[in-house]
Parts: sequence; structure tokens; C-alpha cells
Amino acid sequence: MPETRSETRLNVQNVTASTDGNPALRHITIDPITRLEGHGKIDIFLNQQGNVDRAYFQVPELRGFEKFAEGRPAEDMPQITSRICGVCPTAHHMASTKTLDDLYQVTPPPAAAKIREMVYCAFMIEDHALHFYFLGGPDFVVGPTSPKAERNILGVLGKVGLEIGKEVIGLRKQIRDLITLAGGKVIHPVFGLPGGISKSLKKEDQDQFIAGGKHAVEFAQFSLQLFNDVVLKNKQYVEWILSDAYTHQTYYMGLVDDQNRVNFYDGMLRVVAPDGGEYLKFRAQDYLKHVAEHVETWSYIKFCFLKDVGWKGFTDGRESGIYSVAPLARLNAAAGMATPKAQEAYDQLHKTLGGRPVHHTLANHWARLVELLYAAERMLELANDPDIINPNVRTLPTATPSEGIGVVEAPRGTLFHHYRTDDRGIITAANLIVATQNNAARIAMSVDKAARSAVRNGKVDDGILNLIEMAFRAYDPCHGCATHALPGQMPLLVRIYDEQFNVIQEIRRDS
Repeated sequence: MPETRSETRLNVQNVTASTDGNPALRHITIDPITRLEGHGKIDIFLNQQGNVDRAYFQVPELRGFEKFAEGRPAEDMPQITSRICGVCPTAHHMASTKTLDDLYQVTPPPAAAKIREMVYCAFMIEDHALHFYFLGGPDFVVGPTSPKAERNILGVLGKVGLEIGKEVIGLRKQIRDLITLAGGKVIHPVFGLPGGISKSLKKEDQDQFIAGGKHAVEFAQFSLQLFNDVVLKNKQYVEWILSDAYTHQTYYMGLVDDQNRVNFYDGMLRVVAPDGGEYLKFRAQDYLKHVAEHVETWSYIKFCFLKDVGWKGFTDGRESGIYSVAPLARLNAAAGMATPKAQEAYDQLHKTLGGRPVHHTLANHWARLVELLYAAERMLELANDPDIINPNVRTLPTATPSEGIGVVEAPRGTLFHHYRTDDRGIITAANLIVATQNNAARIAMSVDKAARSAVRNGKVDDGILNLIEMAFRAYDPCHGCATHALPGQMPLLVRIYDEQFNVIQEIRRDS
């Protein structure tokens, strides 16, 4: 579930003065970090001049769902993996269901594929609205350096008004009710099956989706206008967006359709280089040929990079294999949007920010609203399709299972599921590479660079620390999804503190 605590624990260690009057080396810990899914902390080490020597973005939690899956029937995976996160269960459910299609070599009927995509667009609508208004919104609506007690949804409502708050809550409730209507449950959907879905839709169900789609399109357009009025007319915030502190030139990955337009549910994976030119295009089934994971001892998360380029450390540029996913990356990887209003918003974003690709991390918030509009338009298109109420929604699988790979675009970026089974369909191995893993290296660089810009001459306050947290928050990370096991023992660090928060004992197990 999202970590939404508004207060951040700040621990400053080794604060002493050197003989020349400059601050000595000191260690700043932001723990817990806030307004994200999962848990994490930031350790900042300052040099003798009080400037940042290195900032580490650490993920201390391990979930281990891949090990939980072993020995379970493959058809249980859409329910098992949806328990990884209460915020993005539909993403795991859909990726898992598509993996079962591949595992059993079965193609769903057209109505089933359209209902799946329609429900998935509904999920993207409510999830993007959650992040924009509840998690990311306080930084750019209330202000990143405003008092921490105001940097929350209540502060947002204080700025934009209660009526807008009611609209946000009402839209999310309507969309979540539609997910429940088609998916059985909104938190843990139960409708995805290998070869289709569990039930068809009726005419009255279609009418509800049409009404919800129309409402969502209006809401998305309103949200883009709000962003224009509140953010783009705020000179200071635009300066932050465009600043070097929040800019990295990396590769970008996202699913695209046959015209290279953004698609959340299906398509080919397209990778563009830092200059925007196409670098790779591949099927989900070939992901291991192109994606590898690097391990650091200071975090449970693994850092993805492009095998075709190689791991060159935490650095950007064409020679580094680090890439990004998430909304801005999807817009960079694509040639455009597949719906007309979203295409207009896409064009405005790139025109305003200097063309494609956009390397400014904080522009993810704007890209998220462009995608919100696309999801709403696409949901409405599918809801109006006469085939959406066709009763044929399942092709029964007959093939002997062995290996399956599926992919969707989660709100936070590209999500891979990969299962191997015996001939009875019992899982023998599972691999999940989630959006936040794909983004992990760039997030680490973003936090480090933002810290170097924000902390100067040893001066630190709550507003400065929030400017650092903004660097990871733009990616909408989900660390509950992002940690998975290596073969053998995981590195483990346990610190025991006294009542003054001093470390009195440290126990560690290195990998």
C-alpha cells in the first residue's frame, strides 16, 4: 500500500565543526521516505565542505513472491501475484493472465481481449489519478518547500477546492466500481484466465462503461487544464522541471502498437536512444536477450540495464545501458498516441519542453496526465465496440505447458512475468521484472543528482529534503513489487538503536 506519511524522520549524524570552520563529514538519513508504494530510505554523505559526496537510494524490504510461486499451479498466478501490491494488483493480474496465454499457447477471442484492455484502461485511469492528486500532487500544487503538514491530499484540496476533491473521489469510485463489475474484485481481480476471461458483459454493463468513459475523458481534460494553470504558470516549478538537477539522458522503453503508438495492453517493446532514434524493438518473449540486472550490496533492488549496451555504472548517456520506463519514457519511446485528444496533449508537451525525447524527470507528472487522457479515450472506444458484449470470451487451452512470458505497461512502466512449469502446469521457476526495477538505476541517479543540487554548504531543512524526495516520487515507484530474490542468501543488515537513535549494534550478512 502507498506510504503516505507526511512526516519524514531526519537523522543527522557526525555534525561537528572542522578547524577551518567548515562542517565536517556528516551523514543525513531520510527515513522513511514518503508518498510512494512500499518502503525505502535515502542516505546522504557530505564532504568537509558540507556538499554531497554521494546519496544512496536504498530499498530495505524483500518480498520474495517468486519463491512463493514455486510448486503452485500456474493458473493460480493471476491471484497470487495480484497480492504483491494493493495499489497495482490489476497490472500483475493482467501480466500474469497474458503469461498464461503464452504458457498454454492459446489466443483469447476478440471480445475477451477487448474486455481485458478496457478494464486495464480503467485501472490506468484510477491509478494515474491517485498518483497525480494524492502522491505527486502535493509537491507541485501545494509547493515542494511548503510546510510538511500541508504536503498531502488535504493541502491539495486547500489549494484547488473541495469541489475538485469530490470530483477526484467520485471519478475514482466510479472507475473502481467498473473494474469490480467486470473483474469481480477491484483489489484482487478474478476474471483473467488462460485463453480469455471468466464472464462476458451484458448490454447494461456496456452502458455503464460508456458512461464511465465519457466521465473519465472530461476528468482527464480538466486535470490537464489544472496542470497548465497551477504548474506551467508557476515560473519556479517550470524552472525545477527544466533544471539539470532533474535531468538525465538515458534510453527509454515502452510498449507500442504496429504504428509505434503508446499501448498499455499489448504490442512490441520499443527502445529509443538518448537522441530519440529507435535502438531496439523486440517481443516480450525475447526480453532476456536485451535486459539484464546488476546487483549492489546496499539495496535489495536489482538494477536493470540493456545487455546490448552494457553496465557502465550509474551514469547516463548513449554509452551507458541504463534506461527508463514509466509515463515519460512511454511517450519518448512512442511516435505518438492512438487517440485524438491524447495526441494533441502529447504534441503540446513535446512542443513546450523542446521536442522528443524529453529528458526532464519531473515531466513524468505531465506525461501521466497525457496517458490519463489516452486511457479514458481508449476505454470509451472499446466500450462502444459492439463486439464487447459478444458472449464468446474463452478459448480453452489444450497445449502442454512449459514456459510462458507476458508483458503489460503498468502505471509505473513495463512489467514482465516469466514462468516455467512441468508438464502438469506446476511452477518450477518464476521471474518478475517490474517497472520500478526497470527504473531503479535511473531513480538512484536522480536521487543522487537532486541531492547534490539541493544540499550546499551543509545547509539542510525539510523543504530541501523534499526536493530530493521529488526525484524518486516522479517515477511513482513501487518497492513492494520491485524486490526479488537472488539464488542463495540475500544480503541482510540489521541495526539496533537506543532511545536516542544511536546505533548500538550492527549485524550483517553479505551475499
